[in-house]
Amino acid sequence: MYPEFQQQHVLISGAASGIGETVAQQLLALGARLTIIDLHADALHALAAQYPEQVLALGCDVGDFDAVANVVAQAEARFGAIDKLVCAAGRLQMGDITDLTAEQWQQTFSTNTNGVFNLCHHVGLRMKAQKRGAIVNISSNAATSPRMSMGAYAASKAAVTQMSRCLALELAAYNVRVNVVSPGSTDTPMQQAMWQQGSSRETVIAGSGPHYRLGIPLQKIATPAEIANGVLFLLSDQASHITLHDLRIDGGATLDQ
Repeated sequence: MYPEFQQQHVLISGAASGIGETVAQQLLALGARLTIIDLHADALHALAAQYPEQVLALGCDVGDFDAVANVVAQAEARFGAIDKLVCAAGRLQMGDITDLTAEQWQQTFSTNTNGVFNLCHHVGLRMKAQKRGAIVNISSNAATSPRMSMGAYAASKAAVTQMSRCLALELAAYNVRVNVVSPGSTDTPMQQAMWQQGSSRETVIAGSGPHYRLGIPLQKIATPAEIANGVLFLLSDQASHITLHDLRIDGGATLDQ
């Protein structure tokens, strides 16, 4: 479906698991060359060993501005100019806002928001100069729907969504597209961690009146592949006239939006 990805260089953060890992696998099958980064570098080794000619795997805290600059430089040295960027690194922090510590709040924003800024800053500068490129940032449907005990996560993702839209305006004249994918509940390690804290697949699908949460009309949790399909479309030439878009993939869970 996407022959344009053949030999293109894509940088993906949060590639050790979940949506980021699935995006990486799909792009590798299409012949792309990848720089994959994650805080948990060891988890990247299997993919790099399987595709030694196509993958550069690097450990990186995306919340560290200088570390991201170094990763981008290494990526360019290995595979040349970065054609596409996917920011999928994320941190889940549960807890009522009045119970959160300052450190928990700051750590959530460091990964979820600052990490996207750092990557978009360093890669966006290069795409602006080369006058081409596409960026997809993973946000969440929680960015626009309040969630009980998810204030830090929801706020950090709301910032990502609006920052991405502003960046899309700034880079449009340079033939660089910036879009957002906002998943709902997806069967990833992050979602499974929530189930260990009292939620469950069934309650997410059914919704919860006491928690003011709608259920999922399609009656199922998304798979990482279903989210990755949206990411690949927005990166591809088939989406060549789409920018500033927030693609919500949540089975209808935010039907009021």
